[in-house]
Amino acid sequence: MSLLRVLGRPMLASMFVAGGLDSVRNPEAVAAVAEPVVRPVTDRVAVLPDRTEDAVRLNGAVQLVGGLLLATGRMSRPAALAIAATLVPTTLAAHRFWEEEDPERRTQQRVHFLKNLAMFGGLLIAADDTGAAPSLLWRSRHAAHDLRRDAHLVHQSVRAGARPAAAAGRVRAKLPG
Repeated sequence: MSLLRVLGRPMLASMFVAGGLDSVRNPEAVAAVAEPVVRPVTDRVAVLPDRTEDAVRLNGAVQLVGGLLLATGRMSRPAALAIAATLVPTTLAAHRFWEEEDPERRTQQRVHFLKNLAMFGGLLIAADDTGAAPSLLWRSRHAAHDLRRDAHLVHQSVRAGARPAAAAGRVRAKLPG
């Protein structure tokens, strides 16, 4: 694994480990801000908790576990996708700069919104990063190609060997007993 991956993944994950841990421990600190985003989502998705605090705690747990997995390089691609999925409602709930009246607060919220957008982009890159190993799709395509090539070689080998074998069989059949 490259040095960039060894250093970059934990750096990217650090924000989610710290923020996720805080959300798991103190969901009430952000529940009021999260309510406008959580309520419409929980009304449509039955498996999510009904209480905003529980939804915030679940979101934080996914960020915490995903961040730890990403930082350690274990299942980092699905972990990055899971964190990215939690970042969308977090950003939409906490950094609604378009609703701010005060120009200074609007600017501050826009900066935080763009920071989260940048982290989202980094997570998408991390989710696509195969660690210099070929992806499953690439390996399956090349395995299918190799199988076709091997089958073609076997077919040619059988045809090449069948003609002399058939000729030898005919000669042997003509020989006396």
